[in-house]
Formats: sequence, C-alpha cells, structure tokens
Amino acid sequence: MNFFEQLKNIDLILASQSPRRRNLLKEAGIPFRVWAIPGDESFPEGLSPSDIAMHLCKKKAEPFLDKLDKKSIVITADTIVVKDTKILNKAVNVIQARQMLTLLSGSTHQVITGVCITSQDKQLAFYEKTDVTFTELSKEEIDHYINTCKPFDKAGAYGIQEWIGLIGVDSIDGSYHNVVGLPVARLYKELKAFLEEQFPNSDITQ
Repeated sequence: MNFFEQLKNIDLILASQSPRRRNLLKEAGIPFRVWAIPGDESFPEGLSPSDIAMHLCKKKAEPFLDKLDKKSIVITADTIVVKDTKILNKAVNVIQARQMLTLLSGSTHQVITGVCITSQDKQLAFYEKTDVTFTELSKEEIDHYINTCKPFDKAGAYGIQEWIGLIGVDSIDGSYHNVVGLPVARLYKELKAFLEEQFPNSDITQ
C-alpha cells in the first residue's frame, strides 16, 4: 500500500489551532482533521532551545495518548523563536511586540519547530531549525507592522508570511515553512517513514 492510499485509511489529527499549520498541511495534500486540546506549555529550566521545542511538542501529545485507536495518528508541533539565548514567546501587548521586534532588528535569530507524530503504540519526534536575518527596522516600520497585522499569536511577535517578511527579512538559512510554523517537507518525509514502519505491507482497515 503506497503512502497516499495509507493516508486515506488513517485518521490523521492535527492538534493545532494555528491557521498557518492547517494551511501548510492542506497545501501538501495531506488529509487531516483538527482536534486541539489546550494544555500547559511550561518547560523545565536548563533545557536547550531545541530540547524545549521537543519537550513542548511531546507534551502537547500527552492528552491524546488514551484517546487514539489503531487507525489514529496525531501531529503536534511547537515553534519557538530564539535570539542569542533568549526565548521569545508570544507578545501579550504592543509594548512586548515592539521590544521583541526591536531586539530582532538588524540581527540573526533562530526559529525552531518541534514536531511529534504519535500513534496508539509509537511516537516519533524531531525538530527543524532555521536562521532568519532581519534588516534594520525603523520604529515607524515596527509600529506599522504591529498596528496593521497585530502579531500577538506568533512567537517572536512576527509572521514571516506577512508584511514584515516581505520588507524586513534579509536572508533565510533553512526551511521557510519552518518559520511559518511547520517544516512540511521534513514532516512529509517522516510521516511516510512512520506509516511504512507502523503498517508494513498491510491494509490499515484490517
């Protein structure tokens, strides 16, 4: 059974309310349904940025562990923005958003997305890292972006697919879609391998 036939026979769940992740998975031609369960997004002190992303995507999968049947697979993800050693979470107001974008202006930061693929008896987790370099942004440009796009639901207070990405990103080293919120190419590859191992030469419906 090939990958696309397997996809028709499984219940693939995207555990995210992010419209960006939904759109990316849809554009990749992967059928899924959305089921997000809110949870605690704290993490232990002392973890590296990549370990934080991995910890959070695994933590988001925990509420589903007793809810999956043999045909269910859930995808969880968490994206963090890192400048030097500082984790930039979602801004809660204009002041925080302005502070974050001022910090990112004229410098390079990292965007790390942890992704977890979980079935009834198996789990695979990985992360993708992208370096993003911003040009120097003026106070007027930062305020225009915040007032126009209100990026309060995004780590680092920006969305690369929005106005600021068009005028403010000098270079990207790594996956662009990872910065949007989901490393689709890597996920596609890992999901194929996951299904081949989980359901080798068998009909999932049996």
